[in-house]
Amino acid sequence: MTSTRLADRLTTRRRSDTGNRWLRVAMAVLATVGVIDTATITLERWGLLGELSCPGGAHGCQKVLASPWGTVLGQPLSLYGLLAYGAVLILALLPLVLRGENRARIGPLSWWGLLLLSTGMTVFSLVLMGVMVFKIQAFCPFCVLSACLSLVLFVLSLVGGEWPDRGQLIFRVVLLALLVLLAGLGWSTAVGRPESSLGKGVPIPVTSPSTPATIALAEHLSRTGARMYSAYWCPHCHDQKELFGKEAAAKLTVIECAPDGRDSQAELCSTKNIQGYPSWEINGKLDSGVKPLARLAEMSGFKAGGE
Repeated sequence: MTSTRLADRLTTRRRSDTGNRWLRVAMAVLATVGVIDTATITLERWGLLGELSCPGGAHGCQKVLASPWGTVLGQPLSLYGLLAYGAVLILALLPLVLRGENRARIGPLSWWGLLLLSTGMTVFSLVLMGVMVFKIQAFCPFCVLSACLSLVLFVLSLVGGEWPDRGQLIFRVVLLALLVLLAGLGWSTAVGRPESSLGKGVPIPVTSPSTPATIALAEHLSRTGARMYSAYWCPHCHDQKELFGKEAAAKLTVIECAPDGRDSQAELCSTKNIQGYPSWEINGKLDSGVKPLARLAEMSGFKAGGE
């Protein structure tokens, strides 16, 4: 009788190990997709890849990624997502490559790590979806994909782990979810859209001083019909203006593309198919991203000391 029970337990354990193995493989595959997704966004934000185009012709990706919520501590938010997916990938695969006592010891701990990590990722992704819909008011398929991956990883980790104490499981998950939710809501509220002292929908004033060279370049750009397509809430647009300085930036021809921005020309921006801010139109050609002043001079044919 005892030997029969032991055999049944071993058979059940083998089936459980086999099922867990396939769940780990599935999680590793999903995490790899997440790594590719977030790495692509990160490299684009670092300027190492060309501008991303939303699948299906949507135009919200650049608006979402270039928003104030797209950067944390000076780095793209996607970088932190990349690190999280990388951690999931390691936790999912590590017990599969270990053997013996190490595998038996690491296995249960890795399920806890996968569950808690995916819980935090899922809750924070929900916060980001709320920001995208209600504050940025744009649609980014790359961000939605990441949120869906986080949710599926959470479900798989919940199913895959062996949880003898369900009370402890629920307590830890709910506690972590609440902490991440409160932190995420606090962060999203604190970041907000930068408001100008001049009123809603007006860009933050430029404070850096101009030089005779930057003023001359700005006058040349304006005189030759160059345009800078911008959004009042866009931090990169503000960075571009700061390169010129206060006096020079005032001489630029700046087109406000945000529908709720002051003096908005959103229809013109839509006609021009503006997908990222800032975007420069020089000599009839569009080029997006913050440009060094030397590059703008080259693109517009500006010669220091004369036309």
